[in-house]
Amino acid sequence: MRELTEFPHRIREIEHTFITMPDGGRLAARMWIPEEAERAPVPAILEYIPYRKRDLTRARDTVNHRYLAGHGYACVRIDMRGSGESDGVLVDEYTEQEQQDGVDAIAWIARQPWCDGNVGMMGISWGGFNALQIAARRPPALKAIVSCCASDDQYEDNMHYMGGCLLGDHLSEATVMFAFNSLPPDPQLVGDEWRQMWFDRLEGSGLWLEKWLSHQRRDAFWKKGSVCEDYSAIQCPVMAVGGWADGYTNAIFRLLEHLQVPRRAMIGPWGHRYANVGLPGPATGFLQEVVRWFGHWLKGEDTGVDKDPVLRVWEQDSVPPSTTYQERPGRWVAEYDWPSPHIRERCYSFGYRHLIEGDRAQIDLEETLQSPLSVGMFAGKWCSYSALPDLPHDQREEDGGALVFDSDPLDQDLYLLGRPRVELELASDRPVAQVAVRLSDVLPDGRATRVTYGVLNLTHRDSHEHPEALQPGQSYRVEVGLNGLAQRIPKGHRLRLSISSTYFPLIWPAPEPVCLTLRTGPCRLYLPERPPREDDRLLRPLGPPEGATPLAVERLTPEEHRWHVVRDLETNEGILDVGNNQGSYRIPEIDLTWRRNTEERYGFRANEFESVFGTTYTERELRRNDWHVSIVTRTELSSDPRNFYIHARLDGYEGRRRVYSENWDETIPRDLV
Repeated sequence: MRELTEFPHRIREIEHTFITMPDGGRLAARMWIPEEAERAPVPAILEYIPYRKRDLTRARDTVNHRYLAGHGYACVRIDMRGSGESDGVLVDEYTEQEQQDGVDAIAWIARQPWCDGNVGMMGISWGGFNALQIAARRPPALKAIVSCCASDDQYEDNMHYMGGCLLGDHLSEATVMFAFNSLPPDPQLVGDEWRQMWFDRLEGSGLWLEKWLSHQRRDAFWKKGSVCEDYSAIQCPVMAVGGWADGYTNAIFRLLEHLQVPRRAMIGPWGHRYANVGLPGPATGFLQEVVRWFGHWLKGEDTGVDKDPVLRVWEQDSVPPSTTYQERPGRWVAEYDWPSPHIRERCYSFGYRHLIEGDRAQIDLEETLQSPLSVGMFAGKWCSYSALPDLPHDQREEDGGALVFDSDPLDQDLYLLGRPRVELELASDRPVAQVAVRLSDVLPDGRATRVTYGVLNLTHRDSHEHPEALQPGQSYRVEVGLNGLAQRIPKGHRLRLSISSTYFPLIWPAPEPVCLTLRTGPCRLYLPERPPREDDRLLRPLGPPEGATPLAVERLTPEEHRWHVVRDLETNEGILDVGNNQGSYRIPEIDLTWRRNTEERYGFRANEFESVFGTTYTERELRRNDWHVSIVTRTELSSDPRNFYIHARLDGYEGRRRVYSENWDETIPRDLV
């Protein structure tokens, strides 16, 4: 990333201030204001998240908000209630309180003497979600948003459920919040009340995993924060950004299709990161694009965004399978309308272990499938953070437990853009079953790189709101949507469609072992084919990644990461062991030392579905002189055919002395999951 030290505007930084809400609660903010804004007010940009502006996101905020402020925007970074130095307790994500506070914060910003009354929102993940949600509430001063790595649907294409299946990231995300919600504010900013605020959080935030797992279908709990319930509520322009290695890109296609406001989207090869630090690379000039976007909608400048394509995507070239990439080769291509008239469906029929191009009637065969629990151990994460080797491994490791259908070698390059879909006719011998479908690029030497996949809980075949048990032995026609992609499959390579009845730990298994019977005659694979066009070469180039000078940090202990798949042949156990020890570092600017460590472990024994488990362990530690606090959490999720079981523990320490401890032991009935 190119580091800029000089900008068009000189800025002053406000390390900390409180914004008082109408009910008297205070939100903590850090701000970057152009120096001339008091006499010549400027537009403002709000980022509103629960991830501790004082320390945890300090480095990222320094790079991004200094840059944007240097280009003439008042940047306001606010911690939600219950996080950082803000008052209150955080009890869940995307609450009514959170959204109303966001509306009130925008009104406060618009009234300040340094703001000209025009406000934008920018955020990634949680901040991308609430940018959409608050936009749907139409605060008058909010004129445009940039939403990165976020979804329009709380239930689908989020970290909780996919195709009605419980995601392993459900446990992972709950673990992250379990640890962060339990951290105290900084005494340097709130004084002696820090300890009472800390204990309020320890006692009041609760076990979010239990809350989320109590809603296994798409009910009112998930709808409340889902802007897809009413796209027309959003009346301001939307820029949506994502990455192919991230888990949220499907929402971008829906936003482009359904929003009735000026909208633009960019999808690169990245994981769950801002695009100026995107991995896998190439990273790009994301902040320059944000300046162009807000320059048009907040300042009224002619930045050319009204002439930009609706969708710009990184069309990825074929690569050998790997769990990590520094760069993904490819090129930028664009569409000026979405859905695009330039994309056509390419159909493949199913033969005997063979994909046959065209919608042709084939011999109707019956294939049976009962995948072992080990299928999925090489799947990687649902949402890659590009901090670990968390991308899918060679798919030959998985295909032994799946039905596999290969095409003939391609006679010319195949270019894809959009969401593939698969139509299947299936019968199950159990009332609850799931199916996972993977599309791979098979290289001439046989290696198989997964390019997309989809999963479906078959009880959700018609509805996520009203699932219905299967009648054992009865055939059902279902459609499985695969994740969006932009991909070139070279001439001479094969397509491979792999179908399995398990995909653990990416999704939690069905209650019991399942045997599926597939009728091949009605089955079809539909691919969104986009032939290359000459105008792709005329696409405006994006600048290199830029940002302000990074925060100075002293590394005290190194990071240590691991991603181990272990198969113990003596005990017949399979284990995925993930370590993400981010070590310790000191932030000299605030004389604070941070330490973070997270461990995850998922496993099973033989083909015993009741043996499946996921466990997590986290440590978070803050230290300054004689102020020393730490949090340790332990969570275990297991199940049998009737219930999920959660065992969790939270410990809080001052120095070496444990000052708080709480245990949970919860039983949650399975609801056709």
